[in-house]
Amino acid sequence: ISRHFRVFTYSDQGALLEDQPFIQNDCYYHGYVEGDPESLVALSTCLGGFQGILQTNDIVYEIQPKTLSTTVEHLLYRIKSEETQLPPMKCGLTGEEIARQLKFQSGYEGWWTHRRLLELAVVVDHSRYLHHQSNTTGVQYEVLLVVNGVHDIYKPIDVDVVLMGLEVWTEKNPFPTDKVDAVLSPFCNWKKAGFNKRVPHDIAHLFVRHHYGEDVALSFVGTICNPDLNCAVDSFINDDLYSFAYIVSHEIGHTLGMPHDDKTCTCGNSQCIMYGYESGATKFSNCSYAGFMNKIASQNCLYFPSNTGKIFTLARCGNNVIEEGEECDCGALHLCMKDPCCESNCTLSAGAACAFGLCCKDCQILPTGEVCRQEENECDLPEWCNGTSYHCPEDVYLQNGMPCKGGGYCYENRCNNREQQCRNIFGKYAKSANQRCYTEMNTRGDFGNCGLMNGGYIKCSISDTLCGRIQCDNVIQIPLLRDHSTVHWTQINGVTCWGTDYHFGMTDPDIGDVKDGTECGAEHVCITGKCVHRSLLVNNCSLKTCNLKGVCNNRQHCHCNSEWDPPFWVGHGGSIDSGPHPWGKRKKMGQRTNYMLLLWFINFMLLCFLILCFLARKRRDERKEPTVSPTHEYEEQNAKTLSTENMQDVS
Repeated sequence: ISRHFRVFTYSDQGALLEDQPFIQNDCYYHGYVEGDPESLVALSTCLGGFQGILQTNDIVYEIQPKTLSTTVEHLLYRIKSEETQLPPMKCGLTGEEIARQLKFQSGYEGWWTHRRLLELAVVVDHSRYLHHQSNTTGVQYEVLLVVNGVHDIYKPIDVDVVLMGLEVWTEKNPFPTDKVDAVLSPFCNWKKAGFNKRVPHDIAHLFVRHHYGEDVALSFVGTICNPDLNCAVDSFINDDLYSFAYIVSHEIGHTLGMPHDDKTCTCGNSQCIMYGYESGATKFSNCSYAGFMNKIASQNCLYFPSNTGKIFTLARCGNNVIEEGEECDCGALHLCMKDPCCESNCTLSAGAACAFGLCCKDCQILPTGEVCRQEENECDLPEWCNGTSYHCPEDVYLQNGMPCKGGGYCYENRCNNREQQCRNIFGKYAKSANQRCYTEMNTRGDFGNCGLMNGGYIKCSISDTLCGRIQCDNVIQIPLLRDHSTVHWTQINGVTCWGTDYHFGMTDPDIGDVKDGTECGAEHVCITGKCVHRSLLVNNCSLKTCNLKGVCNNRQHCHCNSEWDPPFWVGHGGSIDSGPHPWGKRKKMGQRTNYMLLLWFINFMLLCFLILCFLARKRRDERKEPTVSPTHEYEEQNAKTLSTENMQDVS
């Protein structure tokens, strides 16, 4: 469902009313039956029970809560059983009309399916509104269930169906709806008059509660990208949601270029979705695939991803996504128990300043000048934390057109050249092929080309041959590439030319196109398959703008060398986009270190001075002590001896 899903109704005076109701979007499920990978399940639990469809072994069941049940009972019944078989109903398009509409559409063979996004708009007529007792919410819920089933049917061919908007004719129908073949054109004209502007869409369907006999629906064929004719009418006379989802899917198939199946078409079952009569089938046939791929090959819509902001996802605490009003989101409870920075209620833990971000470490914001994003290559520039935010500044890099290694030029943060591109594809021994390969191959308009236009390949002009498909030589081993990738080689007058093929519609980038920014001559670069002068890439910022003290980044701002600030005065380096350069931090740290060294030196000198003073004083004291001569000592010794002898005589 669209993030900005809108519902339009009318007042009793006929004024158009718009509402953006709350839609519970986490109660719709898709899946399969265990043990049967080809089964389909589309269920809703929005109203407290299970409601939806289950298809397994080519049998379809519908489940819904039992009305007024006090024990949560459900009804499960088989759709299209012998007891409930309805009279044969068919699509209103005849084989002749389909052939006439497809006659003017070109073919395109060899296509593989890849993911697409189909934006659907729905209009509900007044009779269907009255069928729900004039309850817009009931109509809305019913439409969501139908679209959920349609999305499930289209999943196998990688088409995501997104409901963009709903309009309910709450007062009256703006034109008669008595005959299905008389409703389609008026509906297309009505939506062209105003609805196209109100609700952007790829296809619009009108749900009408009117029985048209055996014809249950009608649409144009192959008009998916035509805003005037991308419309259909569907008869919705009962409450069989699955059968109606099948009808809607069938008519969408026509708009996508799918004809009715004939005897040559197969899907593994007796009948397929595009069978002319309603069959309840769940698979598209080989003919449907061919018609779909034939149509989208030359169209410029249904690309995926579209504007992802259009897709609605329910904001809630605990989904591990930071959303409005949340300080953090650690996900499930068992994950929050291991997170020291974030609580389970999506608030920061006590003492934590942050819980995520490149400038957050141990729940605290990193200081100024800490690098948070290193340079990836010579065309990249670093970013530093600013000390106040846990976010690292947005990635900045050298502006396009700056010279880099290999004679190439920086373009969108990459230094591209043919030699490196060949090595990336075919291995370290590969190299760019001879000029003859580029000239001979890329002027053919098949495996060698300069792009696609109107479903066909563009032959390169001689001046643009170096900007078409990459041509390589000296290939030792065929590489293992992604699914659907093709490697080809050609011998031209003894020269081997290796290249790759790419089918449009893939979500993976094409590795075989010569990359933008690759050199294609003196002062010339490749841009989207054209060889243009490098001056077309240069903007207002230049080395002179930065006073030759730095370089220009992709935002046309100077990224200065250390000790300079933009544009030409003394500072700390970096730019206004990359955060404060760590040189300023190192300078302050250096000043502090010098101060500490000076203080230590002063203390050391003072200590040395005190030690010298102590030693000098000690020496001076030693000099002041009296000296005793040896003669004096001898006389004192004799006196002591005589005294001792006298004492003995007396005794």
